[in-house]
Amino acid sequence: MKIKICGMKYQENIKSVAELQPDYLGFIFYEKSKRNFDRLIPEINNEIIKTGIFVNESINFILNKIKEYQLKAVQLHGGESPEFCKELLRNQIEVIKVFSVDENFDFEILNNYEEVCDYFLFDTKGKERGGNGIAFDWNLLENYKSKKPYFLSGGLGLNEVEDLSNFFKTEVSKYCYALDVNSKFEDKPGLKNIQKLKLFIQDLKLRV
Repeated sequence: MKIKICGMKYQENIKSVAELQPDYLGFIFYEKSKRNFDRLIPEINNEIIKTGIFVNESINFILNKIKEYQLKAVQLHGGESPEFCKELLRNQIEVIKVFSVDENFDFEILNNYEEVCDYFLFDTKGKERGGNGIAFDWNLLENYKSKKPYFLSGGLGLNEVEDLSNFFKTEVSKYCYALDVNSKFEDKPGLKNIQKLKLFIQDLKLRV
């Protein structure tokens, strides 16, 4: 199971989190976010996939950030079209398309994105674009008919490890590629609690 730690902001904290060897580190390039990133990324292990999170930005803006920060993946959190995703995919970078899920979510929408992104990411539909700290009903993923691997996000924390353990015993978890964590491991927006992350990763390894 891959781990993505999202919403990084502070240099020393980034270094400390990187020492935990997550598979992905997420940096949010969205000015309305409390975790908006506008600093330098310190040198970290090259195996960690630096991921830029964008909301309805232009192709040029994203490409400039890819070059500036040597990003290896982009996560699209807005209403980006399949054509937009396809254009980014041509740049030899991982493309993760986010969908906010609630009981009214239509999984048929995913059909248009099947060939133009590497992964889907399912987050909880809420007030913010992400980092709401609330889990959605994972049973809704019974409506997921694709074989494309996906990231599971939304309110994942230490208290959810047992639920995750049960989730990974079900058929709906079959294509879950990674877990995306953020707000439940923060002392303040963008500042991650290292001890809580350590416990989460250790507990996951034991149970999942």
